[in-house]
Amino acid sequence: MPVAVITGASKGLGRALAAALAEQGWDLVLGARTASALNESARSIGASYGTRVVPVAGDVTDAGHRKELLAAAGGLGGLDLLVSNASALGAEPLVRLDALPLEGLRAALETNVVAALGLVQEALPLLRASEAGTVIAVSSDAGAEAYETWGGYGASKAALDQLAAVLAVEEPELRVWTVDPGDMQTDLYAAAVPDDDDPRPAPEAVVPGFLRLLEQRPVSGRYAAPALVDVR
Repeated sequence: MPVAVITGASKGLGRALAAALAEQGWDLVLGARTASALNESARSIGASYGTRVVPVAGDVTDAGHRKELLAAAGGLGGLDLLVSNASALGAEPLVRLDALPLEGLRAALETNVVAALGLVQEALPLLRASEAGTVIAVSSDAGAEAYETWGGYGASKAALDQLAAVLAVEEPELRVWTVDPGDMQTDLYAAAVPDDDDPRPAPEAVVPGFLRLLEQRPVSGRYAAPALVDVR
């Protein structure tokens, strides 16, 4: 069975993608900071689809945790897909750049960029050994567009986009996709803009876009999940 590692997998998009992959027969290593929520997600997904699901609680900014994630993947037989989904906003709720705490910006960069690269570095030997080694970096339209108050988070996602683009050039045998999932109804968005009650798609609605990428395996690049699937 193919093996995937997904960070930020206890809820939201990470959990939705994990469930969809398990339904297709993938074995999974799931990472997140909150052990109780992560363990429940892993138990539920494993029981529902009969695949092996290994929860590894910890913070992706911790090098030891990253090693544990990849060791767990090796224990399942290898690694075919790495999904960097864990994200930090930098401020909750979001604020304008003139009020953005520099320590918040550093935290966003550490989680969204530095830890994502560290995880890739740890994963490369396993990914290179796979016949279909793939990296998905979950990005945001805030990394490509200028939205008020989204400057720190957007800057971190823009940096993530560039790292993924360079990785694709340096590792031509892999597929490296940066995926913008679009607006979703998630805890992350609620923390970013708590007063925004406009309806948004559930994470499950955009997961088919990710699955289409895995099925069709287009060239490495940046993709928008809503453009790959009708989420109306």
